[in-house]
Amino acid sequence: MMSLIIMAVLVAAGLPSFSTFLQNRKVRNAAEAIQNGLNIAKAEAVRRNTVVVFNLAAGSSWSLTCANCTDTLPSMPASEISSVVSTSPTTVQLSFNGFGKATNLADGVNSLIDIGNTTGTCETDGGSIRCLRIVVAPGGQIRTCDRRLTVTNPTSPQACPATP
Repeated sequence: MMSLIIMAVLVAAGLPSFSTFLQNRKVRNAAEAIQNGLNIAKAEAVRRNTVVVFNLAAGSSWSLTCANCTDTLPSMPASEISSVVSTSPTTVQLSFNGFGKATNLADGVNSLIDIGNTTGTCETDGGSIRCLRIVVAPGGQIRTCDRRLTVTNPTSPQACPATP
């Protein structure tokens, strides 16, 4: 009986951190899904030597479109990404040309997609959720960075660039 009580206390003590772990995992999964979509759009544009558009819709679903493509391009329905994940902005449309460059970005201006969780607050805002950011540069470079490191360790390669 005593071992059951000790086990119950240990489980109760670990539950909040496990919940935070699950929320952080959902944010990471969404960030990876969106970054993969961007990389597929860029690769398809280079492979087809034409403009391919990445469309991020509300609910974190994404799809690819191409003006003169006859076959179906990949997509990720919202059901594949957790419903508690939020993106800012909620909709994004980025075009990649045959050289892999993001054609609808001004020189020197990155496209930023912040990924958070609707059930918690980001660490940068005093919460416990580790929110991420996807940065797309005009040259076509795509990377995920940690918004918290921008504040605590801005020289880290994992930190996000300063926002313009």
